[in-house]
Amino acid sequence: MPFLGQDWRSPGWRWVKTEDGWKRCEPFSPALEDGNNQLDDISHTVIITGDDENEEEYNSEDCEFAAKKRKKDHFRNNTDSQCFYREKWIYVHKESTKERHGYCTLGEAFNRLDFSSAIQDIRRFNYVVKLLQLIAKSQLTSLSGAAQKNYFNILDKIVQKVMEDQYNPRLIKDLLQDLSSTLCILIRGVGKSVLVGNINIWICRLETILLWQQQLKNLQMNKQVNNGLTLSDLPLHMLNNILYRFSDGWDIITLGQVTPTLYMLSEDRQLWKKLCQYHFAEKQFCRHLIPSEKGHIDWKLMYFALQKYYPIKEQYGDTLHFCRHCSILFWKDTGHPCTASDPNTCLMPVSPQHFIDLFKF
Repeated sequence: MPFLGQDWRSPGWRWVKTEDGWKRCEPFSPALEDGNNQLDDISHTVIITGDDENEEEYNSEDCEFAAKKRKKDHFRNNTDSQCFYREKWIYVHKESTKERHGYCTLGEAFNRLDFSSAIQDIRRFNYVVKLLQLIAKSQLTSLSGAAQKNYFNILDKIVQKVMEDQYNPRLIKDLLQDLSSTLCILIRGVGKSVLVGNINIWICRLETILLWQQQLKNLQMNKQVNNGLTLSDLPLHMLNNILYRFSDGWDIITLGQVTPTLYMLSEDRQLWKKLCQYHFAEKQFCRHLIPSEKGHIDWKLMYFALQKYYPIKEQYGDTLHFCRHCSILFWKDTGHPCTASDPNTCLMPVSPQHFIDLFKF
């Protein structure tokens, strides 16, 4: 029997289900070519600097193999590999039982909980970004190869959403900075087999991160043309009430740069005092008192000083929830197959850090 392809071990064609039936997915498309051309604009030379300020240069010769595989890797990394499961919940088990074998890993949970759709919800966007940032700092190597691929797929969608909607670019810049720093350290330690996959793939991913950082750096905010009521037309007490709703000091400073009136309101001592009291305890105040020139406490400087030593409270519009009765992790509005008589009494909101702690053994 003759072979039907160049390699009898080939997995065959990739098929996609559409409204008109099943169609064969072409490996290369004009959109893919445009993405590859954009990646080709980046220099193949990546400088990686360690803590000892010694620089290790990966020149174009070292990245030649990565350049040849760019189209193939770019296509693989941009497929919808995160939709392995349709359920939006996962059973969290840490040991084998008669009913279940093995245990649930961080990578498995990351693949199952549909974070790709969650970033389209403004209530969950900051939550997902914060979770990706925590994974980038300490848990990237604990993800499986499929989960790492899914991680960068979701990150790509986040960057594209920020570029289109211009929503909270500062948060994404912090995420990419932490991720690039982590990758530089891990690539230097590749001899210890700390990364899943070929080193050239990770260099390509690092180049993509540098491209994203450059795009966000050049991002220009669109001016809204509106002849109706604007923020500056609101009364002072309403503007002051808006500032008191913020829980992040950088958001207050950013809003204070809009108009002179908002700047005056953003420098109010009482505003920063309330912010410090919300995030920190009084015992922490006593250790970091910062008096001003007039002898008063400079609450604004104290807030940023305390932020360096203590974590601040996190606020999210929506979070993952954990059912203590069923040991199931899920998005609250999607629900889960709970067997408790009163499911609401068993629910517990899960912060990004708590999500990672659930899978530490």
